[in-house]
Amino acid sequence: MSLLDIAANPVPAGAVTGYLETRDGVRIRYARWTPLAARRGTVCLLTGRTDMIEKYFEVISELRERGFAVAALDWRGQGGSQRLLSDPRKGHVRRFEDYQLDLEALIREVVLPDCPPPLFALAHSMGGAILIEAVQKGRRWFDRIVVTSPMIGFTGLTAAPFARTAVTLGAWLGLGRSYIPGGGPTAVTNRPFLGNPITSDLIRYERTAAIVQTNPDLALGSPTIGWTYAAYRLVDTFADPTYPSALRQPMLLLAAGEDRIVSSPAIERFAFRLRAGAHLVINGSRHEILMERDIIREQFWAAFDAFVPGTPLVTGTALYR
Repeated sequence: MSLLDIAANPVPAGAVTGYLETRDGVRIRYARWTPLAARRGTVCLLTGRTDMIEKYFEVISELRERGFAVAALDWRGQGGSQRLLSDPRKGHVRRFEDYQLDLEALIREVVLPDCPPPLFALAHSMGGAILIEAVQKGRRWFDRIVVTSPMIGFTGLTAAPFARTAVTLGAWLGLGRSYIPGGGPTAVTNRPFLGNPITSDLIRYERTAAIVQTNPDLALGSPTIGWTYAAYRLVDTFADPTYPSALRQPMLLLAAGEDRIVSSPAIERFAFRLRAGAHLVINGSRHEILMERDIIREQFWAAFDAFVPGTPLVTGTALYR
């Protein structure tokens, strides 16, 4: 599947696209771009659950204008990558460790041979959790990483004990490939803008909806019980207070002040324990900071520009309060 080009969201010029095959035989879609300005390295863009490369064309253009090459992928089971179940709308994975195979394939087959160093990473939500786990496993591909709304802890109904109990019971009963209770195939982009937990920016919200309306094959519905159970298990590891203190990777974590999907307090607690980390809470932002209003995105880019490609890091403190 080539990148989708529509009037509301044109493909940035110069894209190189293709498919990778992971060590366990899954086909992963990727894309890469060269920088527009003087070369400053490469940013690997790692998106969240339900996302696709097309959703980040604006961000990709902004990174290229800053002098970065960009490499991006669609995680297994979503976007233009291979779907894992007969119902392609189910967001499913057997275990979160499988996503590491996607990331390894991107680094090995695209980034290291074809992208200029130094290497940085920009990740969101689920992509941030995958990236942090990679760092914990000793994979030091990147000089610095920036993560928006990392999936370090849940909030709202997902964090409720009864939800955890229902998902755990379903997983033990062999229902891992079923939608979570109350979930279904309706694409998340089909939900109304009013009251959405993603962004307060109507134009960017509708732009993502237009992508999926134009090509429904890019759509994803609710997660499965198996995906959710695996996510709970990963989040449990992040709750260990010794986990962040063992990381040696310089990283900047950005939390959304009005996040109703992941826990901003959990992100702050995690960030305070990092040995080489800083964090910023962006007040007024919903979960997807990069898809928010310009006034919020400007705060993100100010923090990003101060941190990448490298400035003195104040360990264990917030950049802004």
